[in-house]
Amino acid sequence: MKEKIYIGVAWPYANGSLHLGHIAGCYLPADIFARYNRMKNRDVLMVSGSDEHGTPITITAENEKTTPQNIVDRYNKEHTENMKQFGISFDLFTRTTTDNHRKVVQDIFLTLYKNGYVYKKSVDAFFCDNCSRFLPDRYIEGICPYCSNEKARGDQCDECGKILDAQELQDVKCKICGNLPVIKTSDHLFFALSKFESKLLEWTKDKKHWKSSVLKFTRNWLKNGLNDRAITRDISWGITVPVEGFDDKRIYVWFDAVIGYLAASKEWAQQKGESSKWEEWWKNKDAKHYYFLAKDNIPFHTLIWPSIIMGYNKSLNLPYDIPANEYLRLKGEQFSKSRGLAVWVPDVLKKFDADAVRYYLSINMPENKDSNWLWDDFITKNNDELVGTYGNFVHRVITFTSNNFGEIPKKGALDDLDKQAIQKIKETLKEVGDSIELCSFKKGLRAAMNLAQFGNYYFDQKQPWSLIKSDKDKCGISLHICFKIVQALAILMAPYMPFSSENIWNILGNNDSIHKASWDDALSELKIGTQLEKPKPLFKKLILDDYMTKKDPFSKLDLRVAKVVDVKDHPQAEKLYLLQIDIGALGKRVIVAGMKNHYTKEEIKGKNIVIVANLKPAKIRGIESKGMLLAATDDNVVSLLNPKEANPGSEVFIKGIPREPETVLEFDDFKKAAMIIDGNQKATYQGKNLESEKGAIVSDLTVKKGAIIS
Repeated sequence: MKEKIYIGVAWPYANGSLHLGHIAGCYLPADIFARYNRMKNRDVLMVSGSDEHGTPITITAENEKTTPQNIVDRYNKEHTENMKQFGISFDLFTRTTTDNHRKVVQDIFLTLYKNGYVYKKSVDAFFCDNCSRFLPDRYIEGICPYCSNEKARGDQCDECGKILDAQELQDVKCKICGNLPVIKTSDHLFFALSKFESKLLEWTKDKKHWKSSVLKFTRNWLKNGLNDRAITRDISWGITVPVEGFDDKRIYVWFDAVIGYLAASKEWAQQKGESSKWEEWWKNKDAKHYYFLAKDNIPFHTLIWPSIIMGYNKSLNLPYDIPANEYLRLKGEQFSKSRGLAVWVPDVLKKFDADAVRYYLSINMPENKDSNWLWDDFITKNNDELVGTYGNFVHRVITFTSNNFGEIPKKGALDDLDKQAIQKIKETLKEVGDSIELCSFKKGLRAAMNLAQFGNYYFDQKQPWSLIKSDKDKCGISLHICFKIVQALAILMAPYMPFSSENIWNILGNNDSIHKASWDDALSELKIGTQLEKPKPLFKKLILDDYMTKKDPFSKLDLRVAKVVDVKDHPQAEKLYLLQIDIGALGKRVIVAGMKNHYTKEEIKGKNIVIVANLKPAKIRGIESKGMLLAATDDNVVSLLNPKEANPGSEVFIKGIPREPETVLEFDDFKKAAMIIDGNQKATYQGKNLESEKGAIVSDLTVKKGAIIS
């Protein structure tokens, strides 16, 4: 019977586009591992899907004034398409809003409830009087007690990775309105995680094959003792609670999402027409379960998901390995959907071949420590390694052979260098395979690239351009060996760069997909006599262009939300106000604004506005203005930009443009970032919306489409 390999991959929230941090963190390593294991003739089942419940979805929907269903439909479609374009070979990429998923989640919930692992408890919860609602964790923001990150969520700090209780946060605020919430009592159901502490301690004893970071993280959690976790929440979007008296609550997304691994397996089996086939991976004790995720998800997979399985059905397999990656960062900063700091997958796929990006992410993968996406390094590695070493070897071999033989030449008597080449293929095949088995993907790719370097060395040593003139048969033998290396490289690179490997495989005369080939086909005999045509280059040489290197004028701006706390007349100018503003962590300051003919003091006082916080201070009629507010102007109307109830000091950004503000911004540089109002009264820059934590920035008053923001 074939070995069974189950691969569960973390579920991306369907509230925004994927970025390269997602790909490097879990989807690419999972795909490399899956493709390799299929080539090893193992039965692989790899599943994931869009995580479509919870507050990230509702927050996005509220910001866009639409429904959660519209949001998840949009991003599930985009994520599914992007996964295919990137070559991520899921057996099933589904979603948590399916009827199948709901049934599986409710079944596990009820089973745990009946088994005594779910219980009712009255808890103190944050309630916002202004919004008249209990606040789920992601509607709460405050200072992390561990790392002092000022934007920690109520459930987790993205900066240090700590899982939090909302009441641990300092300076707590409601993310909807910015007000200070109060504590009220609410009834919830809790998962008795503490009951599994001794079982988890025993289970993790033999996990010496786990990454040291994963093992350390898990053992520290166990050392500190496990706390029971709320399994329901005060929210209207999500899976209903199948227990009487909790109609107004929904199942917590942390519980809902991890169950997706089992639910997706069952859905896959149903689609195959064999409803019990999922059991071959889940009830077969010889099957190995791997989970790919980023480090912030470690406890949910090493502790919480195993506990759920233990409490639900002891016959189901627990994780074998959880090779969590660290973070891919952008110029040292963590990729962030909320801040718009990322290289977005839809954008990068329009600009570059997927294999080029896969190569750089693989050779630069954050396996044991954080790594950085650097545009100049991406270009260098593409041009020097992918084009200059690997692509160059394949191209020169096929081109020379096509020009001089027209087909793959036959094998003959081998000399010492030929035998060395065959041995090098065998050694590399083992080294790459051993590395991937251990989820050491960078090491495996480096070994494969070493074979490409050796191929260039072999070609140069054989000098076929001279040999063709003196001994065509010997030249043919040398080229045969070159094709053996090319064939091996196609196999070795197939898990990493599936599209270019498929291209090479077809050139070698194979009709089937390389992804149906065996790993050992790297050593198989060539198809002698296969007709060759002059090939196209496998990879494109890249140059640094504006997309990669030019600092967008908008990125230089430090746009912030500020609250007007006081308004006074300018003592020396009839049309000017002196506005005292609060910019949160940036403190308070005074700006001079020419708004007197357009807003009364009462209309402007207490409002949230958008300011350029890093603009060079300027004296206006004898008073220094430390910043400038932004307003839209058409022929008749001047309208302040309205960031809604965003917290003072919060950043204003555009998704896809990194925030790299100048320390002091010259006014001429500000003018280069030309912003206008679109037909929906939204503030835009080059067709993209300006956003705050509350969504799109809008014009306070109705202005004409194309009104200039200044």
